[in-house]
Amino acid sequence: MAMTVTQAARQCGLSRSTLLYYESIGLVRPPRRNTGRYRLYGEAEIATLRQICAYREAGLKIEHIRTILRQPDTDASSVLKRRLMELSGEIEQLRRHQRAILALLRQGNNIWRLRVITKDKWVSIMSSAGFSKDDMERWHQEFERSAPDEHQEFLEFLHIPAEEIRTIRQWSRGEVVAGFKE
Repeated sequence: MAMTVTQAARQCGLSRSTLLYYESIGLVRPPRRNTGRYRLYGEAEIATLRQICAYREAGLKIEHIRTILRQPDTDASSVLKRRLMELSGEIEQLRRHQRAILALLRQGNNIWRLRVITKDKWVSIMSSAGFSKDDMERWHQEFERSAPDEHQEFLEFLHIPAEEIRTIRQWSRGEVVAGFKE
């Protein structure tokens, strides 16, 4: 039974625009058209769409899905295993973040009252908890975005010089800072 683009999208749990996007980038072959020039999706196209949806649900990138679909003899399991390994790494990183947050919460408000915390000590704590330099930069960016006054206060608490605080806050807001090295 042939379906229109809207019917096919609904059948696969997609929006009409997503289905048309998949068609535009070549993931789905353009379907035949009826005499009124309406797209008509058959069983083969619906099967392909369902396959795409399953791979997207598994978190595969469009490029990987394209490879699997274009080369049917490609071992899809190797792509899926690679994605599983990526997910395991991401989950472990999130768990490290959770442990770091829990450690900070266990210290309660005392961590904010201590006068011995310096920028170097804070960076060391965050690194030990599994935060990479990129993670810490994203942390600063989110802190600046969601609580700029508290971000300023926190940087001052770490006894960072005023000029360096200004620079950190500028790059946290996405402003270009010439010659800045953390």
